[in-house]
Amino acid sequence: MQANTCTPTTGGTPTAVSRADAVFASALNNLHRRCDRGFLWIMAAQWVMALGLALAVSPRTWEGHTPSIHVHVWMAVFLGAGLNLPVSFLILRRPGEVMTRHIVAITQMLWSGLLVHLTGGRIETHFHVFGSLAFLAFYRDLRVIGTATLAVSAEHLIRGALWPEATYGIANPEWWRFLEHAWWVVFEDTVLVMGICQSLREMRNLSERQESLESLHASVEERVIERTMELDTSREQFKSLVESVHAVLSDLLGRRTAVPDDQA
Repeated sequence: MQANTCTPTTGGTPTAVSRADAVFASALNNLHRRCDRGFLWIMAAQWVMALGLALAVSPRTWEGHTPSIHVHVWMAVFLGAGLNLPVSFLILRRPGEVMTRHIVAITQMLWSGLLVHLTGGRIETHFHVFGSLAFLAFYRDLRVIGTATLAVSAEHLIRGALWPEATYGIANPEWWRFLEHAWWVVFEDTVLVMGICQSLREMRNLSERQESLESLHASVEERVIERTMELDTSREQFKSLVESVHAVLSDLLGRRTAVPDDQA
């Protein structure tokens, strides 16, 4: 099972290729499961972060002399829960599956948008997007990077049209501002794709080496079994030979001792 086109094709016999593919697929599946569990903690940490930002930056709003809880607090609580609960359910019930990691990618990008919104479009918070892409690269799945890129581009386009100041920090940004953000995302994607392909090639090489070691071990074990069987056969033959010689000698000795009696 090859999840990405940048993985090299294994050479060798069909059996060796099949075994190397199985080892590679197993290692990749274990990696995906570990990444899923890691994102379970990341999602929880982002929820706590969102609540902290909302309570620290704008905990209350005022209508005259009447205070009320700011909408950002409600967004952090309920929108954060709405983002985390479905993806957490998938991670716990269907870890390692393709759909799970794509939902993780979309959710992670939406978390970036929520944090940017809660901080009023601060440029520093936009770096959360690049950090999220770096985390998603640990899946070593090019399709996940593509899903995340489309998700964050669409999120910036829609939110930038509805709440430009909370997205870009200014009230009247240029219409093409989301394209500028998308360009820098694609720039990071290029670096991440290179790293992912390199990592997948290394995983493939390790799988081939493991398959070679397993084949060598099986060959040696088979040879040992054959030699053991040969030794057992030789031992039985030698035992039979010794018994035959012993029988012949016993017969000869019996005849020689019987001759004087006859003569007497």
